[in-house]
Amino acid sequence: MQTMTGGCQCGRVRYRATVDPAQAIACHCKMCRKATGGAWTPYINVPLRDMAWERAPDWYQSSAVAHRAFCSLCGTPLGFAFLDGENLDLTIGSFDDPLSFRPTMNYASESMLPAWLNLEELPVMRSEENESVVRRWHAAGLEVPE
Repeated sequence: MQTMTGGCQCGRVRYRATVDPAQAIACHCKMCRKATGGAWTPYINVPLRDMAWERAPDWYQSSAVAHRAFCSLCGTPLGFAFLDGENLDLTIGSFDDPLSFRPTMNYASESMLPAWLNLEELPVMRSEENESVVRRWHAAGLEVPE
């Protein structure tokens, strides 16, 4: 178990959570795909007692049984929780340093998009190798972010 921090893209919403990075899941359900815009959503399940919001998120009741944490300023999806639950699924991408997370399960396998499951064989490109991206960031007086 380790204590990790995270938050939204703009920095308005922040949290601290004690997690086991080796227990992440990949959710493939259609509702999570719609809520995050991804082909699947990586989460880590955290008991509410093991986390604290430093700056609170906004909540959207996405169904009759659940709601989702997000930042209404920048739109970052931060998590999913059942209305009557004691846990919260935090999005892996919202953590400040998500490198140590390891998925242990595919959830909602009936909704998997097979073409998006194994990306290892695809060609790779680093952001700084994309001339169009580099030009835009440099024109703004900034370096290309990770």
